[in-house]
This record gives sequence, C-alpha cells and structure tokens, in this order.
Amino acid sequence: MIDQHCGINGIGAVTGYGWGRESLWNGLATGQVAAHLAEGHGPDRDQAAWVATVPDGGDELDGPSRFARAMRAAGREAILDAERRGWEPGRRVGLLHAAVLGDVELWRDFYGTRDADVSVRDYLALMPSTPVSTFMQEFGFHGPAMNISTTCASGNAGLITAKAWLDAGVVDDVILLASDLSSTPETVLHFNRLGVAVTDTEPLQACRPFQEGSRGFIMGEASIGMVLSNRSPNPYLRVLGGAMSHDAHHVTSVDPGLAELRRCFSEALSNAGAELSQVRYLNAHGPGTQQCDRAEAAVADELLAPEAELYSVKPLVGHCMAAASAVEITATALGYDRGLIPAPPQVAPAHPRLLNGPTTPADGLTLKSSLGMGGHNSAVVLAPPA
Repeated sequence: MIDQHCGINGIGAVTGYGWGRESLWNGLATGQVAAHLAEGHGPDRDQAAWVATVPDGGDELDGPSRFARAMRAAGREAILDAERRGWEPGRRVGLLHAAVLGDVELWRDFYGTRDADVSVRDYLALMPSTPVSTFMQEFGFHGPAMNISTTCASGNAGLITAKAWLDAGVVDDVILLASDLSSTPETVLHFNRLGVAVTDTEPLQACRPFQEGSRGFIMGEASIGMVLSNRSPNPYLRVLGGAMSHDAHHVTSVDPGLAELRRCFSEALSNAGAELSQVRYLNAHGPGTQQCDRAEAAVADELLAPEAELYSVKPLVGHCMAAASAVEITATALGYDRGLIPAPPQVAPAHPRLLNGPTTPADGLTLKSSLGMGGHNSAVVLAPPA
C-alpha cells in the first residue's frame, strides 16, 4: 500500500560517528558521544578541543574534499536505502541542498596556502553548484536543484520546501541533502569567542540542554541525505507540515518576547492539520545555551500538553550547524523505525519534561524545532508511518 503523505523513504548519513547511517544510529542508541579531542585548536593552534568532526573517508572520485565526498555519499546511501524499501524515482526528481558556509576547507586553501592561480577544474570545485551538479549527473535527475540556507534551521527549511514542492506538483520526488563540515579551528575559535561553543570539557558535561550547569554546545559536522515522496511504500515517518518565522530582532540573540517562536509552533501544527494536544515529543533545537533552551522550554510549557516530553541529541552528535536539524530529524526517523528515542542521559537537575536516556516511544506526533542564528525559527510536524 502506498502512503499518500509526504514521507521520508530513504536515509543516508555521514557524521562524527563515521560514514554511514548505521554508525550514526549505533552511536545515538548507545549514548556514545561523537566528539573527540582534536589537536591544533585555540588562538595559537596549540590546544586540544572537543569537536565532532567527520573522519576522512569517502570516494576520491566524488570530489577533492570531505565536504563533496560526504554530501554525495549521504545522498547515494539515501537513494539506495529508499530503493531497497520499495521507492522508484519519478520522472521529475528535484534536489535541495541545505548548506551555509559551504566547503570551508577548499576556500581556506584557495585564499591562504595555495596560489590563487589554480586550474579551472580546481576553481569550479569551490562553487556550491558543483557538488549539486555532479550529484544530479550521477543519477540522471532533471528536476529543479537548489541550495537553501537559513543558518542552523536549514534542515527544517529544506524539509518544508521539499514538501511544498511535492504538494504543488513541481516534482515527483525530492532528494534533500544537508551538509556542514565547517568545524575548522578558525570556525570553532570564533564560536567559542561568541560564548556558545565549548571546547574544553567532555560533551555530556559541557552540553546539558534543559539541565542546570549547561555551558553551550560541542561543535559537530555532518552530511545527511533523505529521499522524500508522496508515493511512499515504506516510509520511516510522515512529514505532516511545518512553518517558519523570523524574529527580526538581533543577529545572534533570540527575541525575549518569543512571539514569533510561539507563532511558528502554532502555525506548524495548523499547517499539518494537527492539534497541539497530539504532540507527544518536542525534538528540540536544544543547543545547551541559556537563551535558546529557556525559549523552547517556555513555549513548550505554554503550548504543549502536560504529558508532552522533550529531548535534544546535540550532546551526543554535536551541533552540526547547517545540518543540525537534518541530523535530529534522522534521529526521530530511525527512532520510529527501531522503536527507540535516542535521548541522552540526564547528568544534572533537569526540566521536568526532559527525557532521561533512550526511551520507548509512546503514541503521538513529534514536533521538531530548530532555531537558526540571526532570528530564524522553524518547526516541522512528524508522524510515525501509518
């Protein structure tokens, strides 16, 4: 039987846990942290820092960098997974790639350590259109292809856009990719100076979303691939709807009035045709920073039913920036498929709604929120397969 709702049919993943969907799931399900101590950090590059970076790997034919290789590996794995689950591509397969900083390692080399007089081939590898083009060529897809960027909310924005394309009949299927491999020493240092990234403490102690003593987040990297279709023979989950808004308040801070975040949550449920009382879980942005955690907890307490619970997987996988919400949606999708919510353990006094470690899911919907730096609010409504 074909599920006529928008469904996630295939999943691919490259994360700090390694290359492949199963590496991600095994890490999350067992409560392991993806981060490790990496040398070469700090102002003088003489310090070690906790960072969940993607290890070297992939196919050299996919491109000269980890970014291009991870993006294509995640997308390829998602397509193969979807085909094994019974999906057949339609005539118009589109592609959305959620990315913010792009291939920072190649750009750093271009402007820094290499002569700017590089070959045209090497220069083209810097363009965000190039990995998209090579991916479309590999599979012979001819639908629209587009990069999308709303900082840390980019994965949610990509999912909402993909569903809009499908509902409008613009495409038959969508490959959604979300990639961020930007945890270079330079990037990590600046987020540390902003006061949000923590590098000097073990992840579960540093990043404690909705718990006392949280200092912020551990930075992470990932590339996630998903196959989305309204012709879903065996979906991991159904995407019922979503919404986005903007605070128009500050380049880094959340509007303390929370009006737009509150509206985003409510409009996501309205767009999905669901009631707030149906939400059983909030898969939160939950970066472990005081203002973001306080904002999400306040809106959840105001809008959601008393039995609704919340969790964030950022203590485990890290904050994967442009790929963050895609990684976290993947956690929900695999959790539905395998009967386990991979919530991290509590390590300090916590909000009463917070899950404590891996949990068997109860009936109900999952609301996935993601707050992007600069004022981007987003929420998507996810349901188990019918």
